[in-house]
Parts: sequence; C-alpha cells; structure tokens
Amino acid sequence: QVRIVESGGGLVQAGGSLRLSCEASGSTSGINAMGWYRQAPGKQRELVTTITRAGHTNYADSVKGRFTISGDNAKNTLYLQMNSLKPEDTAVYYCHASTTLWVNYWGQGTQVTVSS
Repeated sequence: QVRIVESGGGLVQAGGSLRLSCEASGSTSGINAMGWYRQAPGKQRELVTTITRAGHTNYADSVKGRFTISGDNAKNTLYLQMNSLKPEDTAVYYCHASTTLWVNYWGQGTQVTVSS
C-alpha cells in the first residue's frame, strides 16, 4: 500500500506562482511513475503532468512552459512548480502514483484557486 498526501494549494492572483508537494509513504519501492491531475468544477479530471522513475516527463499542452514537475526520490516527494498561473488553472489538484503491478494510488487533493 502507498499513502499519498498533497500540500501547498491556496489562493493566488493571476500571474502568480504556487508550489505543490506530494509525499508518498508505505510501499514506495514499487512506484514507477507519479504525476499530477486536476479537476475543475463540472469538468472531468485531467492529466497535468507525469514523471517516471527514470525522470521522463510529460505535460499537458495547457501547462507547458508554465508548470514544472520534479521529484526527490530520497524523500519520496513530488513537486509541482506552477508559474504564470491563470484563472483557468483553478481546480483541485491530485497527486497520483502508479506501481509496477499497475496499481494506482491517489491523494485527497489540494485546492488551487487563481483569481483574476
């Protein structure tokens, strides 16, 4: 089992920055990729960015050049640096981990609100 806990959300003005953190605990040795998803009110959950254990990253077109995913394997912690935030980035952001046995784990989510 893997436990996922996000932190770092909040309220920010458009153009501002936030950094989200995601700490994984438990059976983390089986994790082969982690990522961030988000869900805005009335919309489906969507992928924001992912990173593999080897360090390969993938970004949604809507956040390329503004968001950066990174990880600290020693601390089992994932980060999402969000710059140049826009009101349309407002959503609940979820941290996700997948394992070599194709098991998915989710955090409880952290709210990000960008005011115009």
